[in-house]
Amino acid sequence: MISTNIILYCKEWEQTVRFYKDRLLLPVNFSTDWFVEFILTASSRLSIANEKRSSIKSCAVKGITLALEVEDIEAVREDMVITGLEPTAIREHSWAARVFYLFDPEGHRIEIWQKIADETKDNFVC
Repeated sequence: MISTNIILYCKEWEQTVRFYKDRLLLPVNFSTDWFVEFILTASSRLSIANEKRSSIKSCAVKGITLALEVEDIEAVREDMVITGLEPTAIREHSWAARVFYLFDPEGHRIEIWQKIADETKDNFVC
Protein backbone atom coordinates (compact mmCIF):
# COMPACT_ATOMS: atom_id res chain seq x y z
CA MET A 1 0.00 0.00 0.00
CA ILE A 2 1.28 3.43 -0.93
CA SER A 3 -1.29 5.65 0.74
CA THR A 4 -4.70 5.66 2.42
CA ASN A 5 -7.73 7.91 2.22
CA ILE A 6 -10.80 7.61 4.42
CA ILE A 7 -13.86 9.21 2.81
CA LEU A 8 -16.77 10.28 5.00
CA TYR A 9 -20.03 10.94 3.14
CA CYS A 10 -21.87 13.63 5.06
CA LYS A 11 -25.33 15.19 5.26
CA GLU A 12 -23.95 18.21 7.15
CA TRP A 13 -21.14 18.68 4.64
CA GLU A 14 -20.29 22.38 5.05
CA GLN A 15 -20.37 22.21 8.83
CA THR A 16 -18.23 19.05 8.84
CA VAL A 17 -15.66 20.55 6.45
CA ARG A 18 -15.39 23.65 8.67
CA PHE A 19 -14.91 21.40 11.72
CA TYR A 20 -11.91 19.57 10.23
CA LYS A 21 -10.46 22.69 8.61
CA ASP A 22 -11.08 25.38 11.23
CA ARG A 23 -11.39 23.45 14.49
CA LEU A 24 -8.97 20.54 14.01
CA LEU A 25 -6.75 22.64 11.71
CA LEU A 26 -6.15 19.87 9.18
CA PRO A 27 -4.44 21.14 6.02
CA VAL A 28 -6.44 20.89 2.78
CA ASN A 29 -4.80 18.88 0.01
CA PHE A 30 -7.59 19.12 -2.57
CA SER A 31 -10.98 20.82 -2.69
CA THR A 32 -14.05 21.10 -4.93
CA ASP A 33 -17.54 22.42 -4.26
CA TRP A 34 -18.61 19.03 -2.81
CA PHE A 35 -15.40 17.19 -1.80
CA VAL A 36 -12.48 18.20 0.42
CA GLU A 37 -9.39 16.09 1.02
CA PHE A 38 -7.38 16.79 4.19
CA ILE A 39 -3.81 15.71 4.90
CA LEU A 40 -3.38 13.54 8.00
CA THR A 41 0.19 12.33 7.35
CA ALA A 42 2.52 12.10 4.36
CA SER A 43 0.67 9.02 3.14
CA SER A 44 -2.78 9.29 4.70
CA ARG A 45 -5.77 11.48 3.93
CA LEU A 46 -9.26 12.13 5.25
CA SER A 47 -11.89 13.29 2.77
CA ILE A 48 -15.31 14.81 3.40
CA ALA A 49 -17.84 14.31 0.60
CA ASN A 50 -21.26 15.92 0.29
CA GLU A 51 -23.72 13.03 0.07
CA LYS A 52 -26.09 15.23 -1.97
CA ARG A 53 -23.56 15.19 -4.81
CA SER A 54 -22.32 11.60 -4.56
CA SER A 55 -23.67 8.16 -5.35
CA ILE A 56 -22.84 6.98 -1.80
CA LYS A 57 -24.86 8.27 1.15
CA SER A 58 -24.01 8.92 4.78
CA CYS A 59 -23.74 5.89 7.01
CA ALA A 60 -25.47 7.85 9.78
CA VAL A 61 -22.46 7.28 12.09
CA LYS A 62 -23.02 3.56 12.36
CA GLY A 63 -19.77 2.05 13.55
CA ILE A 64 -17.40 4.85 12.52
CA THR A 65 -14.43 5.84 14.68
CA LEU A 66 -11.48 7.79 13.34
CA ALA A 67 -8.50 6.82 15.50
CA LEU A 68 -5.68 9.36 15.30
CA GLU A 69 -2.39 8.80 17.10
CA VAL A 70 -0.60 11.87 18.47
CA GLU A 71 2.72 12.51 20.19
CA ASP A 72 1.47 14.71 23.06
CA ILE A 73 -2.09 13.88 24.05
CA GLU A 74 -2.27 16.47 26.83
CA ALA A 75 -1.26 19.33 24.50
CA VAL A 76 -3.68 18.22 21.79
CA ARG A 77 -6.57 17.97 24.25
CA GLU A 78 -5.72 21.35 25.79
CA ASP A 79 -5.66 22.99 22.34
CA MET A 80 -9.08 21.48 21.58
CA VAL A 81 -10.56 22.80 24.82
CA ILE A 82 -9.11 26.26 24.14
CA THR A 83 -10.77 26.31 20.70
CA GLY A 84 -14.14 25.47 22.23
CA LEU A 85 -14.33 21.76 21.50
CA GLU A 86 -15.58 19.40 24.17
CA PRO A 87 -13.33 16.34 24.28
CA THR A 88 -13.81 13.71 26.95
CA ALA A 89 -11.31 13.29 29.75
CA ILE A 90 -8.12 11.38 28.96
CA ARG A 91 -8.25 7.79 30.12
CA GLU A 92 -5.99 4.76 29.93
CA HIS A 93 -6.94 1.75 27.84
CA SER A 94 -5.84 -1.84 28.33
CA TRP A 95 -4.20 -1.77 24.90
CA ALA A 96 -1.35 0.37 26.30
CA ALA A 97 -2.68 3.74 25.22
CA ARG A 98 -4.14 6.92 26.65
CA VAL A 99 -7.20 8.20 24.78
CA PHE A 100 -9.91 10.82 24.63
CA TYR A 101 -12.87 11.23 22.32
CA LEU A 102 -14.90 13.91 20.58
CA PHE A 103 -17.45 13.95 17.77
CA ASP A 104 -17.56 15.81 14.49
CA PRO A 105 -20.76 17.63 13.41
CA GLU A 106 -21.89 14.57 11.47
CA GLY A 107 -21.61 12.46 14.63
CA HIS A 108 -18.47 10.48 13.72
CA ARG A 109 -16.47 9.55 16.81
CA ILE A 110 -12.88 10.75 16.80
CA GLU A 111 -10.46 8.92 19.07
CA ILE A 112 -7.24 10.74 19.86
CA TRP A 113 -4.67 8.41 21.36
CA GLN A 114 -1.07 8.17 22.46
CA LYS A 115 0.88 5.01 23.13
CA ILE A 116 1.92 4.54 26.74
CA ALA A 117 5.71 4.58 26.95
CA ASP A 118 5.90 1.34 28.98
CA GLU A 119 7.35 -1.06 26.39
CA THR A 120 6.57 -4.06 28.62
CA LYS A 121 2.89 -3.80 27.66
CA ASP A 122 3.20 -5.90 24.49
CA ASN A 123 -0.13 -7.66 24.93
CA PHE A 124 -2.97 -5.69 23.51
CA VAL A 125 -6.60 -6.38 24.19
CA CYS A 126 -9.46 -4.31 22.85
